[in-house]
Amino acid sequence: MFTASTIYTSSGAWIANGAILISALALVSLHFLSPQLDPSWRMVSEYANGNQRWVLTVVFLAWALGSFALAFALLPTVSGWISTAGLLFLVLAGVGQAMGGIFDINHRLHSTAFAIGVPALPIAAILLTIAVRRAGLDVPIWAAVLPILSLAMMAVSMAMLFSALKAAGITMYAESQPLPALPEGIFAWNGWANRLVFATYYLWVVLAARAVMAKA
Repeated sequence: MFTASTIYTSSGAWIANGAILISALALVSLHFLSPQLDPSWRMVSEYANGNQRWVLTVVFLAWALGSFALAFALLPTVSGWISTAGLLFLVLAGVGQAMGGIFDINHRLHSTAFAIGVPALPIAAILLTIAVRRAGLDVPIWAAVLPILSLAMMAVSMAMLFSALKAAGITMYAESQPLPALPEGIFAWNGWANRLVFATYYLWVVLAARAVMAKA
């Protein structure tokens, strides 16, 4: 039997899935629209300096919509401090994602967007997965762990890049502009690690939304 609560919950889950699909497709398209940006070491945010910058805005804003819609979908299904904290972090992730779309890498607030959105979603994923599984929703635990692992991998890849650059006489800071090119002899994989973060974040949202739809 459909109630107002299940209709709203299901609608939020559908919107979350659709928004994540749009974000993912837009992200994939950027690799073809700006082929001059090497995905092995260029961060996703650097597509702001490539072709069709508006597509990157779609990536971030659709991602934010997916986070907000999932929070809306999960709201009636969970209760307790764990779920409340999880929903708060999910909303914070959406705020950071939206800020990433509004303030690109050339804006001083982009680093703030990163600081808010990137760590918030893994925390939300862990807390909400625990909460929704207690409420009977089948969200895999491994899907909540992947964002943390991908974020750790990105941190390692960035540390390795900065170390290699420092050894080459180049010091990078948070406010530094992107390098015009990677110095010869330096191997970097931070770009792939950054894209893995997007992929694992997308995956958790989609699986959580599908669990809500299955339960509604």
